Amino acid sequence: MHFTYCPHCGTKAILKEIGDEGFIPYCDACRTPLWDMFTTSIICAVINEENEIALLRQDYVSTSNLVCVAGIMKQGESAEDAVIREVKEELGLDVEELAYIRSYPYNKKEMLMLGFRAQVRKQDFSLSGEVDAAQWVPLSEAPDKLREGGVAWQLVRKIIGDH
Repeated sequence: MHFTYCPHCGTKAILKEIGDEGFIPYCDACRTPLWDMFTTSIICAVINEENEIALLRQDYVSTSNLVCVAGIMKQGESAEDAVIREVKEELGLDVEELAYIRSYPYNKKEMLMLGFRAQVRKQDFSLSGEVDAAQWVPLSEAPDKLREGGVAWQLVRKIIGDH
């Protein structure tokens, strides 16, 4: 989010040089720099003991590619807690082990996605209303089912490369 007006008082922002950052929006009334904001979210490769990954069909995200579990972090929630919650909500699975992989800027949606690998026990899914379908896929085959170059594809390729 890029600020034109101060979110605190409504005054129109001016451009002001702020240290090494260059010119950024600034509220003269509040004497506050108005840094660009982004939404922080998680994306997670949910992997079972058979080295299969849970890939989802969510038509509101993509009608042509499968996706990984992802979701917005709630206020006051840690990234780890968000992963555990999202895996439970979307797939009905309990996370047994969790490892942070890396962060991924997703400029198209003004998001920062924190990527994780979550280990679960293989079982049938209990899908939420926002998931149209899910399937277990061998991890090595997953990149072909994800949008090439996308955040989920990058995350899965990183995990495959680490093994």
